[in-house]
Amino acid sequence: MYDRLLVPTDDSGPANAALELAGRIASPEATLHVLVVSEDDRVGPRAVRDRTADEILADARETAAPDVETVVTEERRGDPRERILEYAESAGVEIVVMGAHGRRDPEPVVLGRVTEGVVRDAPVPVLVARASDDIRGLYPFERVLVPTDGSDHARTALELGVEIAAETGATLHLLSVVDATRYGIDAESDALLDRLEENTTRALESTAENAALDGVEVRPAVTVGSVHSAIAAYAETEDIELLVMGTHGRSDSDRAYLGSVTERVLRAAPAPVLTVRAPESGGT
Repeated sequence: MYDRLLVPTDDSGPANAALELAGRIASPEATLHVLVVSEDDRVGPRAVRDRTADEILADARETAAPDVETVVTEERRGDPRERILEYAESAGVEIVVMGAHGRRDPEPVVLGRVTEGVVRDAPVPVLVARASDDIRGLYPFERVLVPTDGSDHARTALELGVEIAAETGATLHLLSVVDATRYGIDAESDALLDRLEENTTRALESTAENAALDGVEVRPAVTVGSVHSAIAAYAETEDIELLVMGTHGRSDSDRAYLGSVTERVLRAAPAPVLTVRAPESGGT
């Protein structure tokens, strides 16, 4: 559970879902920061224009108050992504919880694009929720999925996923996807995919064994297909409640670029997605 959380809001359905989810994962002694960003002299996003920032923040305070010890509300003006990132750093938050307009919402608005920008650039984990997510039944998580491509960012996501599974008692699902879209459809490519799948399975089994040392129940799986589609499909089939993914993952010729994959999964996942970046390396 987290002690210092930030929820940017525009009073939309996804933003309100994010506020609810933040209350679920916050410790009882937590400080929850709620931020409205008004663009220039206008109150920017559509929902914010319909109500004043003070009204939105007052409702957010009332919603969050039963779950956390302290609620801090703030309005800033300017570019939403920049103001959110600045506030997250100045307030020393541990996590940003945001709403996103995904496949179940036919009207993507400004906050959806802002969310993707924050996910890319935030130095702390970002948890993304949708209005369609069943927030009240989500915590404590029972089924957590970490897709992995062997990159540094995927390993950082795995560490966080193990932490969450150990804390909540969740089953940790580990998924590696052999990207079939990178190869042609013929007998030679089929044989190559078989070899890649075997190698990926061995590597994933080793990863699962290490994760299980922390007392976590681990369920490894390997599949072949388009990476982001396979991740979303697995999450749907296994009724996953939280996906934990790395951003900006680097890869070699046999791995997927997990950074761009994460952005696609954010639009398609049937559950909240928690993104995390690996620490910057000081070496070459």
